[in-house]
Amino acid sequence: MFGRQSRRAALGAASLAALLGVAACSSGSGGGGDDGGDDLIRVGFSQLGAESGWRTANTESVKASLTEEAGFDLNFVDAQQKQENQIKALRDFVAQDVDVIAFSPVIETGWDEVLQEIKDAGIPVVLVDRTVDTTVEDPYVTWIGADFRQEGTTAGEWVAENAPDAKIFELQGTLGSGAQIDREEGFDEIVGDQVVGKASGNFTRAEGKTAVEAALQAYPETTLIFTHNDDMGLGAIEAIEAAGKVPGEDIQIVSVDGVRDGLQALVDKKFNYVVECNPVFGDQLAELIQQVADGEDVPKETIVVDQAFDQTITQADVDARAY
Repeated sequence: MFGRQSRRAALGAASLAALLGVAACSSGSGGGGDDGGDDLIRVGFSQLGAESGWRTANTESVKASLTEEAGFDLNFVDAQQKQENQIKALRDFVAQDVDVIAFSPVIETGWDEVLQEIKDAGIPVVLVDRTVDTTVEDPYVTWIGADFRQEGTTAGEWVAENAPDAKIFELQGTLGSGAQIDREEGFDEIVGDQVVGKASGNFTRAEGKTAVEAALQAYPETTLIFTHNDDMGLGAIEAIEAAGKVPGEDIQIVSVDGVRDGLQALVDKKFNYVVECNPVFGDQLAELIQQVADGEDVPKETIVVDQAFDQTITQADVDARAY
């Protein structure tokens, strides 16, 4: 598929050989010398930002897995939730002639031009967490992340069973992002007729609080909030309490993410249900990038396994979380 695939296969083989050499040295059966830095797989990774606890955990997992010791030379760029920053980073990666480009797109659209440039340069793309909507043919080799639509569906099924008469305010993520679109579609397919209003909190705690403050004025009949991530839900708690109501009782909260602070809110009975979106898949990403660099066939998508939690979760469960 890619013009430089044969060179990448050779690079991957060399990288694997280098890794085996490191292993041999560590076992005491090899000598010293150069660390073979030229054999590392050069990866350009554009993270969309640091808007939430989830994103921070995802970044930490990626950086912990794409290390020199594991055979990678990682150029990591934080786009600060701005698409123009990501596009610049992607073009910089092309100019640097990296071996693989990986990125988590801020929103789904607006990537046609830069993805075509990457394709013309013969650099394979791995999409992480979020997806793109593009007219470019075969714009990426593989995608890894959660099933956002299923997360919304799981949340909706809990509401249908446990709060069938709820009047729902839907606290959306960044409008146009894959997570926002898919979670909304999955949820609304189940209980959309119960949704009385929607607004975006842009996946941040501060904006989630602001959105819910306005929603409690605009939709006073609200008895349940479905939030597209935990950070916005934590902001919603602040808004609900400031309005003199009890989160988890007067207004139930159903969230997606499963970060430590979100699950703590579940233990504290301020959240009612949390659908996990597991951010710790850096090891799986590293394996995929290695395979792509080696020229191996990889699945078009890899779904990260998620769980769901209700108020039966314990403090010990929360304390044991890695993120």
